[in-house]
Amino acid sequence: MMGTVISSNKEDILNLDVTAISHAIKERQFSVLEIVSVYIEKQKQINPIINAVVENRYVEALQQAKELDMFLKNNEPLSPLFGVPISVKESIHVKGMKTTGGLEHRKDLISRKDAVVISKLQEAGMIILSKTNTPALCFCQETDNRLYGRTNNPWDINRTCGGSSGGEGALLAAGGALAGIGSDIGGSIRFPSHFNGVIGFKPGFKQVSAHGHFPAVTNDIQNRMLSIGPMGKSVRDMELIYSSISENEIDDCSLKNFKIEILPSNMEQPLNEVTKRLLDDIEKVLTRSFSTFRRIPPMYHNCATLWQEMLSSNGSELIEKTAFNNDRSFLLKSFLKEKLTQRSKIHPYLSKAIFGAKLFKPSISRIREMEETILQGDKILGAYLQNRLLIFPIYHTGALEHGKVYRQIFSIRRTFLTYMPYVAYANVWGLPALTVPVGNDENNMPIAVQIISKSGNEDAIFRLGKMLEKKYRGYKRCEL
Repeated sequence: MMGTVISSNKEDILNLDVTAISHAIKERQFSVLEIVSVYIEKQKQINPIINAVVENRYVEALQQAKELDMFLKNNEPLSPLFGVPISVKESIHVKGMKTTGGLEHRKDLISRKDAVVISKLQEAGMIILSKTNTPALCFCQETDNRLYGRTNNPWDINRTCGGSSGGEGALLAAGGALAGIGSDIGGSIRFPSHFNGVIGFKPGFKQVSAHGHFPAVTNDIQNRMLSIGPMGKSVRDMELIYSSISENEIDDCSLKNFKIEILPSNMEQPLNEVTKRLLDDIEKVLTRSFSTFRRIPPMYHNCATLWQEMLSSNGSELIEKTAFNNDRSFLLKSFLKEKLTQRSKIHPYLSKAIFGAKLFKPSISRIREMEETILQGDKILGAYLQNRLLIFPIYHTGALEHGKVYRQIFSIRRTFLTYMPYVAYANVWGLPALTVPVGNDENNMPIAVQIISKSGNEDAIFRLGKMLEKKYRGYKRCEL
């Protein structure tokens, strides 16, 4: 369906993916203005329901579309992304638009420069329509903040859209964008892709510049975990957009040379029955063509602990200063005010997360141990993943009711050890991970898996992703 013009112009435009829209622009089947106008109309229609778009540049986008159409009268598109409209996570700088982090005291701050990825996409001719919601300072796997409020999952507005790229996930699932740009330091592309049923790709360490992301990471340990990457409707789109923002070219890989390892279902971490059955079926299907095993990969068991300590390696001092505008006393005041009145300027998700980061802050000697472990793990996995693809779940269930994912992950009882290993693995080890929806759970909410390997094996990841996308659920648009 995504590759063929099938009905009226409006429905065609909403049904096609970036790759097909690019072809339609090249063949002059649609003008850029028609495409941009349809997506602006769609965003206006669905946003009152899901609250995903927090700022738009519709006037500028329409003008840009007219200019590109004028160019196309006598010229061919400059790239496969030419004239394609997208949305962008609020945490990524776009010149002339706000980057607030969902904080009320930053509500008037406008970016003076584009993030590196935005510059690359605009040079390719993409048109930015809007920015989408995040949790406060991207510090949660659910999307809610005091400035813009809560974003809802379009499949069930009483359920979470995930985070921190939750606005992107919800908007894409509801058909409000052709593609989007998110970021991931703790499953922040993969949670929303999983919960909303969209495709998402978290690049590996050093593959895509994170310059121009807010908040910025503060040290090398955290830097290896943060990635900016695409979200959208198809694996081929993820490949196309990634190739435009990556610092490196994608090397050709032959899948026949790869072993595939699927995480066992009987792990210490919980997993619902639907996901277990899907993993069993994926194993059965892939065994017909590949050497396929159920196995726990090296460096898995302690990845959630490492992730938390790496994230807390500076006690979140910069996050706290930003959140409370340099007034340290505000953390305790905000926490107490929320307890008493349920209304503080800082969302409790953030203030509690900052407390947690302080609680789990590693000592200097522990940081040295972590650095040695990371050095050793990089060597081990560099060899192990040379010709291997890993398939993991993303979360133990589909999207839960608002607030439940936060309570499961953020607890002084260290419940992140139970719920975070599936996603923490790719962050800690700086690995590329592709999210592909493969089914629906008992509540008819999307379920996805992630395909993981080492940097340099992206082509193999995308190839396997296309196979799973074709065989299983893939992207479906939610009709609101």
